[in-house]
Amino acid sequence: MHTPQNKQNRQGEEEEKQEYDDNSNKTILTQEIGSWRNFEFALRDENRLVFEKMLSECRENEDYIKAASSKDEFFSAESLFMALILQQQKMINELITRISSGHTKQKNEMKKI
Repeated sequence: MHTPQNKQNRQGEEEEKQEYDDNSNKTILTQEIGSWRNFEFALRDENRLVFEKMLSECRENEDYIKAASSKDEFFSAESLFMALILQQQKMINELITRISSGHTKQKNEMKKI
């Protein structure tokens, strides 16, 4: 029999499972990022700052967290690399867009002259 109480219990269980999955997903990526700490210490200061920022952005991005957990814990390094490559490609695309719009703006100004 489906009572409101049973429905609430099922919803609560589903929410707990989702919360567990989210924490588990974060743990996989967080552990992999943590395993790169020694590499970080071998870098020069300017590179270390970039490296820390890059990993921090991966650690905080929900899409990257979900993607990293899609493989499982045995492929966490590969998942981290793919997240970093994706992040880098997004940045490249953004820069290309900015440059392209700047060139278009410049051409329009030249036509006015």
